[in-house]
Amino acid sequence: MWGDGFAELLMIITKTPHRISFFGGGTDYPDWYLENGGKVIGAAIDKYCYLIVRELPPFFKHKHRIVYSRMEDVNTFDEIAHPSVREVLKHLNYPKGISIHHDADIPARSGMGSSSAFTVGLINAMHGMTGKIISKSDLGTLAIHIEQKVIKENVGSQDQLFAAHGGLNKIDFLRNGETVVTPVIMTHENVSSFESKFMLFFTGLSRNASDIAEEQIGNIKKNRKELTHMCGLVDEAYKIATSPRPDFSAFGRLLNETWKIKKCLSTKITSRHIDGIYEAALKNGALGGKLLGAGGGGFMLFYAEPEDQPRIKEALKDLLLVPFKFEYLGSQVIYYSQGVEY
Repeated sequence: MWGDGFAELLMIITKTPHRISFFGGGTDYPDWYLENGGKVIGAAIDKYCYLIVRELPPFFKHKHRIVYSRMEDVNTFDEIAHPSVREVLKHLNYPKGISIHHDADIPARSGMGSSSAFTVGLINAMHGMTGKIISKSDLGTLAIHIEQKVIKENVGSQDQLFAAHGGLNKIDFLRNGETVVTPVIMTHENVSSFESKFMLFFTGLSRNASDIAEEQIGNIKKNRKELTHMCGLVDEAYKIATSPRPDFSAFGRLLNETWKIKKCLSTKITSRHIDGIYEAALKNGALGGKLLGAGGGGFMLFYAEPEDQPRIKEALKDLLLVPFKFEYLGSQVIYYSQGVEY
């Protein structure tokens, strides 16, 4: 206790991956899958959200400090403006002063699941602060609950699961609300070949995914045919990827097909600028691709054979190319310390 002249201040650092989504995005909204079932294929990648969480020493007038794109010094959880921090701390009812610092490899509002990676990493850290270990399944499920039911954001249910579990996975969303995470099993050689065929570009545009998703969710009933087709593409892609001798070029062509469908789900998904980027990539050798996340900006993913990639890189030289590999560990506590004595 501080009254005894010293205290041990806990500190935890979590590392939580962002994700890319290949197929099925849009079928992971509860408004769709609780009636029809949904499924996606995607992968966690080696770009991370880092959270440094520790007890805050009582030298300050405020009890809690949260540092992200802004800094908040507050005395109660209800005063916290950051919705995920506020609701996670309230849900877990952490009794002591807390300091939370955020850093990330990927900018926010870019279609890579950054907000869910933040929520998952924070839940993981706060369980560690209370001396508890949370399973990856429970971690993803609680993050979905916080974002959808408590904060009431217009978000799907895949980002939280990729952040929690890591890996290259097919995820099924059942009508009863349960989720099933199935790893896409490949040989090491096939995974290396598969990874080498993707190019990830940052468009430089950021957007509010919740605003775009709101229109997409509102269109679910009239988009039934398209969403059913997207579920079918997940099964096709899974069959290709898990084949002993996969024809990955067929996977790339399926990406082109799913992008055509995705553009029809909302008027806010694409733009003339984004369409121009896409057409330039295809003209220079890409077999397919898509805008990641809800749409409107962020990152674009393309499938291209390695020999065609230099032409695409030159054609899109004004955009930032971001190399990546798949990540299989999910959200981790990478540092745990009892802290220092005073």
